[in-house]
Amino acid sequence: MLTLFGYGITTKAIAKKFGNCRIFDDKFSAVTSDADGNEFLASELFNPQKSHLEVTSPGIAPTHQLIRKAENLVSEYDLFASTMPYSIWVSGTNGKTTTTDMIGHLLKKRGAVTGGNIGTPLASIDENATMWVLETSSFTLHYTNIAVPNLYVLLPITPDHIDWHGDFKAYEEAKLKPLKLMQEGEVVILPQKYKDVPTNAMKLTYENSADLAKHFDIDINKIYFKEPFLTDALLALGVSKILFDEIDYDLINSYEIGRHRVEEFVDQKGRLWINDSKATNADATIAALKSHLDQKVHLILGGDDKDAELEELFRLMTKFDVKVYAIGKNMQRVIDLCDEKKILCYPCQNLRNAVLKIDKNHDKSSIAILSPAAASLDQFSSYAQRGDDFIKFVKNLS
Repeated sequence: MLTLFGYGITTKAIAKKFGNCRIFDDKFSAVTSDADGNEFLASELFNPQKSHLEVTSPGIAPTHQLIRKAENLVSEYDLFASTMPYSIWVSGTNGKTTTTDMIGHLLKKRGAVTGGNIGTPLASIDENATMWVLETSSFTLHYTNIAVPNLYVLLPITPDHIDWHGDFKAYEEAKLKPLKLMQEGEVVILPQKYKDVPTNAMKLTYENSADLAKHFDIDINKIYFKEPFLTDALLALGVSKILFDEIDYDLINSYEIGRHRVEEFVDQKGRLWINDSKATNADATIAALKSHLDQKVHLILGGDDKDAELEELFRLMTKFDVKVYAIGKNMQRVIDLCDEKKILCYPCQNLRNAVLKIDKNHDKSSIAILSPAAASLDQFSSYAQRGDDFIKFVKNLS
């Protein structure tokens, strides 16, 4: 009988696929079961002597009692290592969802399917597909010791999920872990910073978009995307070049960027607003701001930053004509950092107040952007709800 830790998207799919699983979760109190023979038990009831294999939900931290007790722990990726077709893993801090989706868009005609952290758990992916393109989180990589990618695409690594990993070094090591397991004949595309990390795989390193374009002989002028999506597009085209010696400009340009990531829209007064709610860390906000160096910017910042490093973001903002509208759990921290850098900041408490305040200052020559550099769960159910509410508040302006 397979043992599962946590009852989330990953383990629900595994339980549905295999049945007869024992599932331990903090939210269970009474022992119950379902029609597929799965048993649901409280975490404290787990006995490692009665389990031969444990698969954890990736979000469960290493400090949890279930992880500490486990003696045969594997990741979701390890569970499917023996049946996984040719696989392309995409990781890094920002841009991995878009890059994964772009690769899937380019390789769909080759029989590729996307999954992993992008939304479809491995237990629900078509095992007969030609290849899997998987968005891979640091949580999953931390627990993975068997499965390896055939092609690993690594975007830049900046501080994130420090509360889960303990420190940036551990987070960075999780992202780099596949390199130690990869073998000759496999390929890794990674930032120049990590060129000396040992691996048996073939390394292709890059510093920026220009490096990628030069290495893969791609004409940037034929690509419609601007940063941060230009790098994502170049990485996706690079994968297509490596596997099939193909650069399809029309196909990559037909890709549509997903919701809540630098999503532009115009209000009733013809003013530009940008929904970048998916920017849950400082690096993502920096990437969004760099496209607007010469404009007046009204920036909504704040939420649950999990005590992440924000110094680089605020140092960059001193180069902008920017007004900050602070919201959420870390509002006072945002205010204090703005005071320190002499950046004008309005305490707004919540998103609706921020939109109303911006409405008084915004005009057709400026931009207003929600790019919070923080997670959303202090005031919202998800970054998607935060983005949807932002658009709703703007559209309700009279």
